[in-house]
Amino acid sequence: MGGAGWYYVPKVWTPAGGWWNNPKNWRTNTGILGVGLVLTSFMIFRVSAAKERRPVPPLKHIPSQRWCKFAKIDDPSYK
Repeated sequence: MGGAGWYYVPKVWTPAGGWWNNPKNWRTNTGILGVGLVLTSFMIFRVSAAKERRPVPPLKHIPSQRWCKFAKIDDPSYK
């Protein structure tokens, strides 16, 4: 009956380091991953902004027109 003397821990090898892993360099790994995520997002943003075209001028202002390369060409009323 009850009691807190024993806790079931499965004997399974995992590539992540076990069931309750706490690697010493988790902050560094998280920082590297965060920087990589920001850089990848920035590169995708730059490619998207460079290729964005609007064959029909929008009726209202669209925020992405501020950084779109072809905004003044595609929309003559854009200032």
